[in-house]
Amino acid sequence: MIETDPSTTVDPASPGPVLLAGELAEAVVDHEAVAANVRALRDSAGTRLMAVVKADAFGHGAVPVARTCLAAGASWLGVTRVSEALELRRAGIAAPVLAWLFEPARAEEAVAADVDLSVSSPVDLAAVARATGRARIHLKLDTGLHRSGCPGEDWARLVSAAAALESAGRVRVAGLWSHLSHGGEPDAVATHRQLLMFRVGVDLARAAGLRPEVVHLANTAAVQTNSRHTAYDLVRVGAGIYGIGDGLRPALTLRTRVVQVRHVAAGRGVGYDHLGRTTRDTHLALVPLGYADGLPRAATGRASVWVGGRRAPLIGRVCMDQVVADVGPEPVAVGTEVLVLGAGDRGEPTARDWARWAGTNEHEIYTGIGARVARRHVGGAHGIAVPGVGTEER
Repeated sequence: MIETDPSTTVDPASPGPVLLAGELAEAVVDHEAVAANVRALRDSAGTRLMAVVKADAFGHGAVPVARTCLAAGASWLGVTRVSEALELRRAGIAAPVLAWLFEPARAEEAVAADVDLSVSSPVDLAAVARATGRARIHLKLDTGLHRSGCPGEDWARLVSAAAALESAGRVRVAGLWSHLSHGGEPDAVATHRQLLMFRVGVDLARAAGLRPEVVHLANTAAVQTNSRHTAYDLVRVGAGIYGIGDGLRPALTLRTRVVQVRHVAAGRGVGYDHLGRTTRDTHLALVPLGYADGLPRAATGRASVWVGGRRAPLIGRVCMDQVVADVGPEPVAVGTEVLVLGAGDRGEPTARDWARWAGTNEHEIYTGIGARVARRHVGGAHGIAVPGVGTEER
């Protein structure tokens, strides 16, 4: 039986962190960091920037983040699904938006909302050309990622068909694009092959009579390696906006509070299967977040949090709704702030730490933060007005 020290389970004098009313945890999104990252990446690229706000802006909140990115100098917005683009339009955002996972059943809605669509095959091209109105499209060439895009052997047929439909007033080819497999490795053989194939593809499209508004290839990794030869007219930046990458500032802090503290003797098992075991007399703090909220179960046995001015290792399994932190011989009060991840300024873990502990990437850590974690948007950079700052969003 676990021993409990009643004196450390309740501390009415300690109100703890100011969280959103009624919430156990919140993800605080710093719009000053978002704006600073956009400006730094745009300046590094030396060209226009598409802010990628897919997957609810990597879990940061698509609409408020999109507004900040545009105010900070982004020219375009990028999403995966038409539904994501329509969310931006319903919020009154009129900037150019590209949705790149083609959905034939939603082409009509997209065209009506002035959403650009990516097209990778003659079949997709025919489907979008049937929509009412003149569709704006970006033709995608698969230059070697082998995930989506038009294979090289079909490219000439696709650009010829697109040129014919453009002449007939059915479509407007607004862009040509591809996606790098080794964006952070400008000298990789794969990168050189993709660049060569893309140049040939662009030349073929222009020879067919197409005059796109934008040609785009580079992602965050390419921008960060100063690969200006990949920049073209526009760079697509997702991860970097949120602080993923060297020299950029993480924009999200995941915070909660201690909800219970107990004293436990040495040698006691903790949690399911007693996977964790105390090695000394210590205090255990219950933290109300788990894998349903985005803490990866794979980080069990390796992760820590920042509580009471120090790193405290998690002990036992990462459970669905809660984890246990070993805070040591000196207890912390109920209500004490727990920083689960953040920029690392105070010593708290970062998304990069969690990614390392779980054997994944930072993208998955951010996008995995669950819907029951409240989002709070704060800040504005260099006089940028950030709509929605101070509001509570789920």
